[in-house]
Amino acid sequence: MKRRRDKEIRRTFSVDGSAYIGVFATCTESMLLLPSHISDRLTVEMERALKVKAIRTSVAEMSLIGCLSVGNSNGFIFSPYILDSELRRLEESVRKEGLCEKLIRLPGNDRMNAVGNIILTNDTVALVHPRLSAKTVDVIKETLEVKVYKGTIGGLKTVGMAAVATNKGILAHNNATKEELEFLEEIFELPVEIGSVNFGVPLIGAALLANTKGYAAGAETTGAELGRIEDALGFYSHDASTGI
Repeated sequence: MKRRRDKEIRRTFSVDGSAYIGVFATCTESMLLLPSHISDRLTVEMERALKVKAIRTSVAEMSLIGCLSVGNSNGFIFSPYILDSELRRLEESVRKEGLCEKLIRLPGNDRMNAVGNIILTNDTVALVHPRLSAKTVDVIKETLEVKVYKGTIGGLKTVGMAAVATNKGILAHNNATKEELEFLEEIFELPVEIGSVNFGVPLIGAALLANTKGYAAGAETTGAELGRIEDALGFYSHDASTGI
């Protein structure tokens, strides 16, 4: 299929001057979480790219939303360090927007609390850090309503940073082994490709947000890398404009 360029939708972004937007933001099929201080202009542009409603927040009074939270269409899991006040405001915002995600704080008994780094998920399956506790795995299963498997990508246990998964496809770290890629294809039952972001960085999740409706990549992502993203995740148009 011929790729069509849509110049009306910006696809590459930076947050606070950083092209690693996956560290600062996360998204699902219906919701985008951004740091509280993000400008209205950037918020609207990212909403357009992903075709979802954005909610601005902090987690543990930090802007590292992508590291400290992870979700899908069924729910969201946050670091145990999220404040009660932050969780209450998020719950109010979710209700106000008519979103139905469950918002759950990860129990504090697991030392690995950067949930966005250690959980790769779409709406049906999750791959998680091999050393996650059984209790945390149960929380993931119940909150996100997914089948949970343990594994690595490119030898990395931080699978949430090593790949991005949607309900259409997966783009993974370009050093992922044949065995790892075959395992991803088997458990997710989706096509899997390897690639990079931000001019050769293999940590896909650190600089790519995606759902089945759109994607947003780091500002240093090249046109060739955008094409790879589109091929892997089932898109056929992109705008290679740079971020602000």
